[in-house]
Formats: sequence, structure tokens, C-alpha cells
Amino acid sequence: MGELTTLISTRIPGAEVTPMAHYPDRKLGDTLGSKQFSMCFLDTTTNLDAALATITEVNKIGPSIPIVVLLGGNEPDLILRCLRQGATEFLIHPLSAEQLQPVLQRLDHQSSGGIGGGARIISVVPVKGACGASTIASNLAFQWKKVGIKRVLLADFDPAAGTLSFQLKLKSSYTFLDALSRSGNLDADLWRGLVVQCGGIDVLLSPENPMDANVELNDPADVLEFCRQIYDNITIDLPGAYSTWVLQVVRASDEVLLVTTNELPALRAAQRALNHFDRHGIDRSKIRLVINRFTPEVGLNQASIQTALHTEVFHMFPNEYDIVQRALVEGKPLAPITLLGKSMVALAEKISGVKVGGNAPEKKKATGLGALLASLTSRISS
Repeated sequence: MGELTTLISTRIPGAEVTPMAHYPDRKLGDTLGSKQFSMCFLDTTTNLDAALATITEVNKIGPSIPIVVLLGGNEPDLILRCLRQGATEFLIHPLSAEQLQPVLQRLDHQSSGGIGGGARIISVVPVKGACGASTIASNLAFQWKKVGIKRVLLADFDPAAGTLSFQLKLKSSYTFLDALSRSGNLDADLWRGLVVQCGGIDVLLSPENPMDANVELNDPADVLEFCRQIYDNITIDLPGAYSTWVLQVVRASDEVLLVTTNELPALRAAQRALNHFDRHGIDRSKIRLVINRFTPEVGLNQASIQTALHTEVFHMFPNEYDIVQRALVEGKPLAPITLLGKSMVALAEKISGVKVGGNAPEKKKATGLGALLASLTSRISS
């Protein structure tokens, strides 16, 4: 830590470094308080078990935060253990600017949308059954093409009650379970056999026969990382919030659409889901509350919902039940001329920041990790 702190302070003036003399003995978020950080350098030589536990804690706080592990030597087995735990890059003692530079360059490439960080993951989570989350996920996926997103994946990650195959009238011999079981050797040819094409997008289905609820699913990190490399957008249909599997996917997601209706039982379920995410360290800033089948005569209005849940309503869909049933019978997306279809387009525009038929928004100036890495790389290069 001393070598690294000296290296950063002398080679990169102005970079804010927060040294921690000990591994956190409680939740890292409590230790840091209100501090936010863009990357983490982690020593593994002092206490390996504590270091591996800290990798897990960092991933809970921010799955996108790069973790650079500091090693005492070139140890392939240890490197593999750290990678499986969630490490991003490695530095080997003795540390030097020449060793640090390529690491920062790779991280800069990833944070600006290069390999390993390109696709945006949008997960759709219902607060309870029959909220229409699967309908929203499937229809939203077809809107990305309209806002200029080319490579789109729609994934049904509900192992027990996935319905996208029924909604879209699709069949496949393979499911996301096959992708999980082959996560270590996925390639483009194998992937083409796992997905089915529908309306210009790839669809990864759930199993036809429901899985036993007690069966533990493999960590989706490797599959999602592979998908990030070959798609521009990944829309995932998830079951309810209360499983380790859902939490793993949600942590890896860029945005989470939490779907409810405005009826009181559903809003109570939404409150419980939000509290559940809070307890497990899911950042509220990436949760988008979506009200489906909004019916003013039955439940709360928008202002009352926001007050009750202490969360802004991101989007509201009108109640056009007959339109949805007609689309389900036909196995097609919602017609864009309907109110519900237009509302779906509006949601896609809101998430992407692009108007249908319009131009992409101006590229924003680098902030956060991108700006920091750009500064670090330029200073080290000089």
C-alpha cells in the first residue's frame, strides 16, 4: 500500500487516495460512510481470506467498480481465485509506473464502452405475480432497434415460471441453463445455437419444465460478461426480487425496472422489494419504478405513490388489457399506434435518451472513472 500510494501521489498529482490500514471488519459501506470511489486497489499478501471477502464487499457496493489486486508474485492459482471472486486486474510486487500504465489503459477502454463493458443491461423485476413485467420486458426489447441500438438480446431468466416462449410463440432445445453450464467455454458459434431469432433480436429462453425452486443456479457473471461483448443492449426478464439469483443479476445490471401496479397490495409489495434491495446493498439510483396498468379509479395516484414509497415514479403505462391480450394471442409486440404501444416507445426513449427517428444525444464529457482514468493514463504516459 505504501508503494502504491507513493507511486500515485508522485506520478499523478491531484488524485485522491483513501488508504485503509486494515481490511474492513464490518460492511465496507459502513466503513466508508458517504465516501464514493471509482476504483479499488486491494492487497492480498497480508491476509488472503480477508482480501477475498473484501472483493465480495466491493462487488456488493458497486459491481462496476474495478478491483486491482496487488500480488506478492506471479501466482496463477491465486489469480484464478481472485478472478472468480470478482477481481478485474492485477499488479505484482515490486510496483512501477510501467506496470500500472497498461492496467489503467485497459480499464479506461472498458469504462468507455470497449470489450467487456459495452452492452447496457436492463433488468425487469415484478414486485409480485401478474404485474405485467414479462410483457414490458419483451415489448421493450423490440423498441431498442427503433432508437438505433443494433445488437439486442432478450433473456428470460425466470427458471420456474418463464413465459417469454409462450408470449412470442418461440421454441428452442436450449435455455439459459445451458448457457450457465457452458459459461467457461462460450464462443460465438456455441451462442448462436443457444438463442433464437425473433423480429431482429436474439432471445434466450427459460426451461419449458419449471425448475425445482430449491436448486441453486450458477453465478451469471461469466454469461453476462460474454453477452456484454457481443450485444449493445441486454434486456432481462426476472422473477420476483427474493432470491440470490435475482440479486446477482440485479447487481450486474445498469438499470432495474421495478414493475408494480397502483393497487394497494402491489404497492405494499413494491415497498417490501425496495427495502429488500436496500438491505442487500443495491444502489437505489439504478432502480426505476414503473407503474403498469395505471387505473386512477382503483388505486393511488402518482403523487401518492411517490410519497408512500419515497421513490420517484419513472414511467406509467395506461391500462389497455384487451390490447395486451390481442398481442399475446398473435405472438407479436404491441402495435405502436395504440396508447400502450406509444407508451412503450416513450419508455425506450427515456432510458436510451434517444428519440425514435431522432439523433443520438451528444456524447457526454467523461466523468467518474472514465475521467479519472483518462487523467491517470495521460499523466503516466508523460
